[in-house]
Amino acid sequence: MDEVKTHCRPKAMGDSSLQCSRYLQYCRATNLYIDLRTPKRNYDSIFSSFRFNEDFFQKGEIGGHCNLDIQTFLAEGQRKSPLQSWFAELQTYAELNSRPMEDSSCDVIIDKPTYFMKFDAGVNMYHHFCDFVNLYITQHVINSFSTDINIVMWDTSAYGYGDLFSETWKAFTDYDIIHLKSYDSKRVCFKEAVFTLLPRMRYGLFYNTPLISSCHGTGLFRAFSQHVLHRLNVTQEGPKDGKIRVTILARSTEYRKILNQNELANALKTLSLFDIRIVNYKYKELKFKEQLKITYNSDIFIGMHGAGLTHLLFLPDWAVIFELYNCEDERCYLDLARLRGVHYITWQKKDKVFPQDEGHHPTLGKHPKFTNYAFNVEEFVRLVLLAADHVSQHSKWPFRRKHEEL
Repeated sequence: MDEVKTHCRPKAMGDSSLQCSRYLQYCRATNLYIDLRTPKRNYDSIFSSFRFNEDFFQKGEIGGHCNLDIQTFLAEGQRKSPLQSWFAELQTYAELNSRPMEDSSCDVIIDKPTYFMKFDAGVNMYHHFCDFVNLYITQHVINSFSTDINIVMWDTSAYGYGDLFSETWKAFTDYDIIHLKSYDSKRVCFKEAVFTLLPRMRYGLFYNTPLISSCHGTGLFRAFSQHVLHRLNVTQEGPKDGKIRVTILARSTEYRKILNQNELANALKTLSLFDIRIVNYKYKELKFKEQLKITYNSDIFIGMHGAGLTHLLFLPDWAVIFELYNCEDERCYLDLARLRGVHYITWQKKDKVFPQDEGHHPTLGKHPKFTNYAFNVEEFVRLVLLAADHVSQHSKWPFRRKHEEL
């Protein structure tokens, strides 16, 4: 917020404006004019280089009626990159000689506040929640959490976007996501436009966030979790009969399956302390809101390294995330757990984990993420009991509070 500069100043009341943070990582515009009449889309590829075409606009095809400090504006291009900056999209922003809203230059006028977003990857929970977290942070920047907004997917290809987590949008907007191509062949004017914070910004939040070693728990990430759960009406039912609810996330992918999954689960079932559930979060079989309900009502959540562990964002405060094996990617979910503020554990004893083979990546050769694993049952139970001890001793665990009240 301190970095925001006004790059295009209104000439008079009711004119356009453009304000951006450093490197154009976030921008806000009023009375924005966009000309999409010229055919621009590439129909030959769905790869990311075409999703974020850096030469999408020619001069005069995006701009507003305001005084532009062009030299200062163009100096902000040092981080020009599809998911780190809006510089490629706004570098041709130009002063217009007239007010497009008033001189019949607009084929369509959008009165509703509009958020432009460049999405990371809708089929991968870890990457897509980079999008959602940064949208939430953007709402804090502009101090508005209204759902009466449009969200426009800024994608310069001609293709749609697979989204396995589309139910999450209901936490942010009352309307369907709009693809940029919906405005093709039109001159569109937006009364209020927000170019949101981006999912892979350098030193941004969530993706490769640099953390100080002692950092654990941020109010922002907890608030994000509570915001989504509240808006989607996902409730906490509380532990039943004092049992600790253990959720084991099964994988249906080719790699990183738990080869002795049933054996591990049966070992826990012999202990009256636990209520055990094995789940497979396949979207076609279990809608995302139902997945969230299971996660939010888990006290220990166990799974192999993979995007499904992003569910840790929605664990209750007292819960433990047990990344059964991190496949030598040590920081990813450890750091995400630290941001969210839930306790994290992972397998430590290499002589008690048994890979199926050395792993076979299509191009990289041997790789620990490309095989399946079995685990020593006694060591598994020992680690889960450690996790259970953390849960039962946590000050926010509901069953403990009930005992204290008695």
